Amino acid sequence: MSADSKVQLTTLLRAALKSLAPELADTPIHLERPKQAGHGDFATNLALQLAKPLRRRPRELAELLLAELPRSVLVAATEVAGAGFINFTLAAGAKTAAVGAVLERGADFGRGARNGTSVQLEFVSANPTGPLHVGHGRGAAYGASLAAVLDFAGSDVTREYYINDAGRQMDILALSTWLRYLALYGLDIPFPPNAYQGDYVVDMARAMREGHQDRFAGFTIEQVLEGVPGLPVAERKDDEAKTQREDHLDMLIANAKRLLGEDYHFVHGFALNEQLGDGRDDLEEFGVHFDKWFSEKSLFDTGLVDRAVVELEKRGHVYLQDGAKWFRSTAFGDEKDRVVQRENGLYTYFASDIAYHLNKYERGYDRIIDIWGADHHGYIPRVKGAIAALGLPPEKLEVALVQFAVLYRNGQKASMSTRSGEFVTLRELRREVGNDACRFFYVLRKSDQHLDFDLDLAKSQSNENPVYYVQYAHARVCSVLEQWGGEVAELRAAQLDLLRNERELALCARLGGFPELIQNAAADHAPHQIAFYLKDLAAEFHSWYNAERMLVDDPALRLARLALATAVRQVLATALALLGVSAPQSM
Repeated sequence: MSADSKVQLTTLLRAALKSLAPELADTPIHLERPKQAGHGDFATNLALQLAKPLRRRPRELAELLLAELPRSVLVAATEVAGAGFINFTLAAGAKTAAVGAVLERGADFGRGARNGTSVQLEFVSANPTGPLHVGHGRGAAYGASLAAVLDFAGSDVTREYYINDAGRQMDILALSTWLRYLALYGLDIPFPPNAYQGDYVVDMARAMREGHQDRFAGFTIEQVLEGVPGLPVAERKDDEAKTQREDHLDMLIANAKRLLGEDYHFVHGFALNEQLGDGRDDLEEFGVHFDKWFSEKSLFDTGLVDRAVVELEKRGHVYLQDGAKWFRSTAFGDEKDRVVQRENGLYTYFASDIAYHLNKYERGYDRIIDIWGADHHGYIPRVKGAIAALGLPPEKLEVALVQFAVLYRNGQKASMSTRSGEFVTLRELRREVGNDACRFFYVLRKSDQHLDFDLDLAKSQSNENPVYYVQYAHARVCSVLEQWGGEVAELRAAQLDLLRNERELALCARLGGFPELIQNAAADHAPHQIAFYLKDLAAEFHSWYNAERMLVDDPALRLARLALATAVRQVLATALALLGVSAPQSM
């Protein structure tokens, strides 16, 4: 049952509609796959749609539509069900045709024609202030899978990572590294609680000493702490204490810049490059690749941030208050107006984001998709508001939200705070459960739904582990084909009409739905649909494998069943690849 079957069935229904009610011939026709197999292969609510304009009962209209339906070898049976739904059962030949199509097209089965649509997909974009953790991993897996699905569906996709290499967080990382570096030379300066605490900062400090010795040392504690306000006691968690801690940190950063002079830029760049390089390597090992790494700093260097804010001012969307420039985002549905330039002249992160999106639009993409953490939901109206304020179409920007995955090890929830240093890195998770389990488990749920990552399940070799279950189906087919010993090319001549039993036709129908699934997953930004499909396909294959012999004595039936198994193997491999998961030949 292929996408062509759906097209043909739509054509038949359109002909019946023109005959029955020519004035309503343009009514959209919706065909869905019923959840229950007993309801046929397709169902339509067309009669219910026509009931009101034609002032007739839906069941009566359903019967009239069927009476006008042209005869076709595609349809084996029809029925009127429920309030007026029409169920269609396709002929066996319409289902088994999918096997021939898979064998003919191979890895291109399900691939959509190039549609000329350019898509810029930005994802991960984690601050390069520490190793990627398991929360970032979900955004990486989702983004990479979505990019693969969009490309496979026919779009031209540019995968982009936005590097936050300008701003306070990078200054905090540079300071953290320098303070740890000074400690290696015996300068025992109290380490700020709101600086970056992880061991990776100590590792960077050691690497800096190994490469440059005492180039950035030679200062006294008094010099480093000059003018730095004291810290409140650790027990205090109130807003005033938080402000005092941040002021303490900012003064340390200012002293570092003053004492180091030009060398501060080297320390800053060293920390940035170490963490960015580590993140890039981690993602590459995870099978996540980017076409472009875009620097936030470049937005300032090229003057685009200035230009964006000036343009908003010209259009009357910026006002001055208390020495700061505010974007009137409430005019575009935001809950409050937002600062774009502080009273000290420094631009905010929001100003950078406005400039970055202006840059995306100026690059001429047809669609722009941002993948953000779910905690950034409130950021959507202000960014889209800024786009509209610049005179650009905000609907071109689509934002997909990703909930952070929560890792459970031995029933204990793991903390994932980069600043505290208490987090489980993506690299640690990959080494423990493997890339395949990581990539598959991350897309097992809709991206904006909560995900508990069951570490014990991901490592198990059992049917309860979905990635193992799917890969095992692929390996089983490989084993059977090895036992057979023939050439796969022979299977194209198989008599597919010998595939007659219920399990075989169900498998054929599942294969035939793959091209439509690809288009739906692309349209809905939903690679989890691919994961669900794989689980269903594997389940139907295992059921058939356990119930029927493939290497039967009858040569014609043997080839037909091997053809079906080979088609299943191909679609399993194609779908797994879209999710960044391997298709092993043996397990």
